[in-house]
Amino acid sequence: MGKKRIVAQAGTTTDAPKATSTSGSKKKFTHGILYIQSTYNNTKLTLTDGSGQALAWSSSGALGFRGAKKGTTFAAGKVGELMADKASGMGIKEVEVVIKGVGSGRESSMRAFAGKGIALTAIKDATPVPFNGPKPKKPRRV
Repeated sequence: MGKKRIVAQAGTTTDAPKATSTSGSKKKFTHGILYIQSTYNNTKLTLTDGSGQALAWSSSGALGFRGAKKGTTFAAGKVGELMADKASGMGIKEVEVVIKGVGSGRESSMRAFAGKGIALTAIKDATPVPFNGPKPKKPRRV
């Protein structure tokens, strides 16, 4: 066990290279897709590049909101501001928005994101809607 050593050609030993941390993104992006999932209980935002690879994410629960406060518009706005800061740090200038869900944080998170100076090029609503709905109850037999 322990550290692995690499023996060089000249006979000297060097330590194995250490893994570098990926805390800061080295790649710069100009365009991205922002997915907003807003339920009655929480609001989740995921920022991806143009091909759909996730770059950053956050939710109102991850910011420290607990219980019923996670589903509020205030919490969703704070998540939107945080994601806008992360996106501007990566160099993203314009974003397409895909909204999913019926919660109260749909619009407030998007407004907070756009308020930080990132352009919204398109807004798409991808909320799933049932075609038929659930099966109705059987008639009561008396």
